[in-house]
Amino acid sequence: MKENLNIFGVRHLSPGASYHLIDYLKSKKPKCILIEGPSDANEFVEHIADRNVVPPIAMLVYTTEFPVETALYPFAAYSPEYQAICWGKKNRCDVRFIDLPSNILLKLREYENKTASDEAKDFYEYHNGLYSRIANHYNEDDYESYWERYFEHNLNRDTFREGLKLQSKEVREMLVDREYEAAPYDYSYNKLREAHMRREIEKALAGGFGIDDIVVVVGAYHVSGITGDEPALSDRELKTVPKTSTKIALMPYSYLRLSSRTGYGAGNRAPCYFESMWNAMQENRLEQLPAIYLSQIAQEQRRAGYNASPASVIEAVRLAESLASMRSGSLPVLRDLHDAAVTCFGGGDLSVVAIALNRVDTGTAIGSLPESLGQTPVQENMYQELRRLKLADYKSPVAKALELDLRENHKVKSVEAAFIDLNRSTFLHRLRVLNINFARELPVSQDSATWKELWELRWTPEVEIEIVETNLKGETIELAAAHQLKERLNQCVAVSEAALIIREACECSLTKLFENAINILQGLIVDSEDFKETVRAAHELSVLIQYGDIRRFNLEPLKPILSQLFLRASLLLVSASGCDNKAAKEIGECISLMELVSQEMYDYVDVKLWQNELGQLAVRDDLNTILSGMAYSIMLDHNSVSDDDCAKEVSRRLSPGLPADLGAGWFEGLSSRNRYALLSRISLWKGLDAYINSLDDEEFYRALVFLRRAFGQFEPAQKNSVAELLGELWGIGAEKIAEMLQLELSEEETKKLDELNDFDFEF
Repeated sequence: MKENLNIFGVRHLSPGASYHLIDYLKSKKPKCILIEGPSDANEFVEHIADRNVVPPIAMLVYTTEFPVETALYPFAAYSPEYQAICWGKKNRCDVRFIDLPSNILLKLREYENKTASDEAKDFYEYHNGLYSRIANHYNEDDYESYWERYFEHNLNRDTFREGLKLQSKEVREMLVDREYEAAPYDYSYNKLREAHMRREIEKALAGGFGIDDIVVVVGAYHVSGITGDEPALSDRELKTVPKTSTKIALMPYSYLRLSSRTGYGAGNRAPCYFESMWNAMQENRLEQLPAIYLSQIAQEQRRAGYNASPASVIEAVRLAESLASMRSGSLPVLRDLHDAAVTCFGGGDLSVVAIALNRVDTGTAIGSLPESLGQTPVQENMYQELRRLKLADYKSPVAKALELDLRENHKVKSVEAAFIDLNRSTFLHRLRVLNINFARELPVSQDSATWKELWELRWTPEVEIEIVETNLKGETIELAAAHQLKERLNQCVAVSEAALIIREACECSLTKLFENAINILQGLIVDSEDFKETVRAAHELSVLIQYGDIRRFNLEPLKPILSQLFLRASLLLVSASGCDNKAAKEIGECISLMELVSQEMYDYVDVKLWQNELGQLAVRDDLNTILSGMAYSIMLDHNSVSDDDCAKEVSRRLSPGLPADLGAGWFEGLSSRNRYALLSRISLWKGLDAYINSLDDEEFYRALVFLRRAFGQFEPAQKNSVAELLGELWGIGAEKIAEMLQLELSEEETKKLDELNDFDFEF
């Protein structure tokens, strides 16, 4: 029986294998096609062959218990398995998968992950080294180039099948001793798979099909294992194999994902290129593939603004063909085409054509499935929610804006209608937590921030993929969002992250998780000594408390926690400000957040303590001067500094004997906030003018790094006001300064600016 078995060994995702397999099927005219794939997925065969399915797609198998294990079986249009399924269903064959069922496959995958060893790694290095040795023997740079030149380009009947069968058998024989010694799991796993596939073949024979009625399609590595002398897996043996609980779903896939992770182990680094190869094979014009490919590269280059003429394409094709002939090839392989493109379109510089190569190699194709086919529970829930919340019309590739009013609508009769926007908001926030990129939240004006939300909604096939992958976290969007936040909460060690999770739990209306997150946050606060983390946590809670009861959530427990966070952050301010200028940027941002919280949450936080700590920072000389200047600016905002005191502090901070970077740094911090208020303090500008005039050239250059950064944040009108104010101080007059600002720079002034631009500020 085994000697007469019609078995075709393939390389997964190989257009050449598909081409020869279809020819083989036409010649054998089978009634039954048995394909490598999980044998409990046979119900999906009809779905895969559905004429409304657009590859690439994938079959996802996953466990329903933790730890979650997954396996992907992707299908491109040129996958041998996909072509066999479509040909078989079109010709009314019985098409089945014959590999281990998913509940065994994933249980063994879990075992493999637990028992991985250094010896096994050594074995896989040896395994991969065999393929490198094959490539070297044929004077190829890598195995992919060898494979394409000697197999993909080989359209001679039978030689593909027999050649691949022989090579796989020899490689397998070279691995046997190493498998026993260093990779017992991999060896026994494949033995078990092949025994199961033999079992399924015998089942088909026992079911009434003759040996000539059956064609078996498997990875070429397994051909000699299936046709060898080993027995099929018995019922008793099958019962002893460990199993787990699994589910299977179909999902759209993309060429981008196919190029980075295949699920098979046989890589497909250039799926779009191989699709072009498959199309050329079907149209009997494989010899035109180099011209097609290089023309596409030229188009991409022209779109990017590079010169890529038809003459350059002709030159590149000739170069690629010459490179192929040097390796005794009938046609250029992808490596030859890359070299030709770099030479003819990039002038020898890979970076010039790298983007074009990536786009033409990988492509942007994304598969699609009819909504009714093979849906996972979370997909069904997603579509139910879209209908319930009247968002189905937003399932469009064109981005659409959605404005939500979270307040209760008293003009409608039903509760569902009264809170539809609030429920929409909850749903969209859950999608955001799950990284399902159907909706993107946009900023709104500050006066309506607590009751109004703006979203941009856009449906893409990638969204479909993200929804299916979410099924690993829960069977509904709500459960999956709760699982995602719970996982983050379990790993949370920072108060700001815990506060963010509290906010997201509220936005997602997950009450139980909200209460758990509060307990964890309170535990983290006790040990928090990080000013930035504490401030960010306080800000998250303050934003949440501003919602009030609009989200129908009890936020009262957060108010004492906010007070505690604000108190701790206030007390950490001064010690955190003893930092360098690089760290001062983040500290400064947090000071602004604290000031915002103090203004918006003054009923719940100790504003007086905060302002006292700011006062200490403002007058201390041993702390970061940028932050001291910023603190002093806040004091000026609160009118807690008189004009006389301001003049004294400016004189002290901008005194001639002070190092340039300290004085200018203090001014940078001072000018980082209410700049219009600063314009009214004449003493400040007098002090700055005197300070700059006191600097020598080297000190002036050192001060420039801070002064340019400070004034770079001023708006054009503010800069003009500063210039006019200084003009008054210099006795020139505001009008004259205004005229001078409109003049073009002289050659000498331009030269001076160029000198400043070339000056090395890394002191």
